[in-house]
Amino acid sequence: MNRRNLLAAALSTAAQTTSATEPGAPPKLYPVETQTGPRRSLIYVPVGRGPAPCVLLLHGSEGPNRRWTETMAMFLASQGFVAAPFPYSRGGSIYRAGDILDVELAETVEAFRLMRTDPRVSGPMGLWGISRGAEHALLLTSLMAGEASRDLPRAVAVLAATDVVWPAFLIANADIGHREPIDWSKRAWRWHGSTEGLDPRSPIAIERYAGPLLISHGEEDKLWPVALARRLEARLRAHGRAPEMHYYPGEGHGLGPEAASLDRTRVSDFFRRHLVG
Repeated sequence: MNRRNLLAAALSTAAQTTSATEPGAPPKLYPVETQTGPRRSLIYVPVGRGPAPCVLLLHGSEGPNRRWTETMAMFLASQGFVAAPFPYSRGGSIYRAGDILDVELAETVEAFRLMRTDPRVSGPMGLWGISRGAEHALLLTSLMAGEASRDLPRAVAVLAATDVVWPAFLIANADIGHREPIDWSKRAWRWHGSTEGLDPRSPIAIERYAGPLLISHGEEDKLWPVALARRLEARLRAHGRAPEMHYYPGEGHGLGPEAASLDRTRVSDFFRRHLVG
């Protein structure tokens, strides 16, 4: 068993212990293997499951190859989902994050379409993001909903989200020690080649989306304060939406081990309710 399978097994055991305290039998646990996905990225596949519902995962400014996204992908695969981390940042490597600059959101839609037609995938698709990936997920979903896209995710879950668009993240600024490696004069996102409506501080109109939405946030987040999540919740409820909200007391932008384990279980249960037939 390789390192990823060992970690997935450990994560799965923790999930089984948590689920066993809830009504009903715990979900079946699967060994996990990595295979090739969009942009030659790794996708995480439950061995012996056959075609399964898929969740596309969007990383934060730490880049696609760091522990937050990898751990969530392994956990979801162990729970019976095909988990597909999508490396959208520009440049970077396995050791170093890339820029979030002029990222074409339509490319994420294309990755969604590729995974939906993949023979390893069956049923509806979900979307998960953390930090800048949470911004990416909410913004993309709001734009797709505004166009009544047939490619909309069936369910969306985010951790440490924002309610407004942020500017570009430039890794070179982080390398020289800037506290906030962002450039307010540059745009992070494009939609069909345009930055119209995507200026920094523009509200993310996620209230357009009528599907299931889970939002998690640490109450002591110093990077993106919990007030951003509370504003999202208030706006969604004012528009008649019913988001599933989870606030973690004492937790920051990255959750500690116990809160992260609980959040993974909640996310898996959320996708199981909304993606599994």
